[in-house]
Amino acid sequence: MSKRVYISADYAENNGDREVVDELHKWGNDSKHKVDYVDTALVVSGSVSDDPDCRPCDLKNEFNEQINASSAVIFIIGDKTSTRTAGSSCKRVNSDEGCACTPYKQNTNGSKKCKINGPTRTPEPNEDLGRINTFSYLEHEFRQAKRKNKTIIVIYNSLNHQPSWLPDYMEACRDIAQPFWKKNAIGEKIGDYQYIKKALGYE
Repeated sequence: MSKRVYISADYAENNGDREVVDELHKWGNDSKHKVDYVDTALVVSGSVSDDPDCRPCDLKNEFNEQINASSAVIFIIGDKTSTRTAGSSCKRVNSDEGCACTPYKQNTNGSKKCKINGPTRTPEPNEDLGRINTFSYLEHEFRQAKRKNKTIIVIYNSLNHQPSWLPDYMEACRDIAQPFWKKNAIGEKIGDYQYIKKALGYE
């Protein structure tokens, strides 16, 4: 049975956690492994980010939709995760409409006028996390997953437990976070397939 899974990770080219993401995708696509899942983030990513006027709030709204469509969310924690602040610079939280906003990936082009018109409000507990906030993209994803009671799986991009890598907002996950990598019988580094399989409910 196919599961819709959202993968939250640091996709930075040089020091992100793409190695783990690639391994998870390999398991979902090959015939050897039995984890049959659809990475929701991969399926629809780019639908708003391709817009030259895409703003951080547009991305956060899309994250909400992707997470809502998923049964589980995998958070990959690397040694840089807790320092990532992308998405946290929204000025609309403490300003009126018309404040400056920097479009997604267009820092060199300067800022534009905020595209959110009219008053803003705090969402009700049963609603999506509001897209107007000063959370990083990663924190927004985590808070939305908790808000919607999704199965949350936290893995370290490491052979060992690395609790010091957890951002403050994930402190409560210290006891459930697990290393993604392990050594096989001949000392090779491999992903812990059995753990992910079990965590996703395939056993």
